[in-house]
Amino acid sequence: MIYGLRFKNILFILFGAAIFGFGLVHFNMQNHLAEGGFTGLTLIIYQLAGINPAYTNLILNVPLFFIGWKFLGRTTFLYTIIGTVGVSIWLWVFERNEIKLTLGNDLMLVALFAGVFIGVGLGIIFRYGGTTGGVDIIARLANRYWGHNMGRTMFLFDAVVIFISIITYLEYREAMYTLVAVFIAARVIDFMQEGAYTARGAMIISRNNEAIAEKIMKEMERGITVLKGYGSFTKEDREVLYCVVGKTEIVRLKNIITSVDPHAFVSVSEVHDVLGEGFTLDENKNPIER
Repeated sequence: MIYGLRFKNILFILFGAAIFGFGLVHFNMQNHLAEGGFTGLTLIIYQLAGINPAYTNLILNVPLFFIGWKFLGRTTFLYTIIGTVGVSIWLWVFERNEIKLTLGNDLMLVALFAGVFIGVGLGIIFRYGGTTGGVDIIARLANRYWGHNMGRTMFLFDAVVIFISIITYLEYREAMYTLVAVFIAARVIDFMQEGAYTARGAMIISRNNEAIAEKIMKEMERGITVLKGYGSFTKEDREVLYCVVGKTEIVRLKNIITSVDPHAFVSVSEVHDVLGEGFTLDENKNPIER
């Protein structure tokens, strides 16, 4: 670890930058699709002035580096520099070693590939603590301080840049497919941020809470948290059970609850990125390899 940076994170950020750069060059630029954010601005400059996006990507991001240093802290700032420089390097490499991909002039297929490659690339970079500068920094700040979804924040900025692209050089047909690619990329980013693994969280209200909790702990080996609740209608204090289980275990959980109290009130919701014993740690508090 150097200056708080992990070697593993650096490798994955550079890997994500490579995927992003490959997608931008081989799908967006080859097929004249635009892009959102600061990357979209570099493509506008490229179309109007012929300046390589590998260079303008760095130039446009310099002012935001200072914002990143002030608001994101040293570690995230350094990861952002790595991500931004990494993207520029990979853009430079792929532009000079471009592979001509034949997709049969199918712009829908191009948009799908572009969205997946850019979304996966950015998703990896975000997941390991970095950004690629530009709107990524703004989206990360919005997520950290206001809780706004990163993918949706980026989509809003992307739409503005795409509108500028339309009035400068982009055809309407290409603009529509660009929006498809940007939307897919945003969804892929959210998916990778939230994690592919999802569990289920159950809120249980019953007059037989103790029996239900005991049976769940015994038969499923899952922990139960008892929350203090108050019934607005009954004006009574109630205990509420909260339990997190794997998504494949939810039917078994419901069956256990019903076997004890068929009239129990149960609310089930999705839970993302579960941390702790039984999910990421074993009974000895050691990490579980997935």
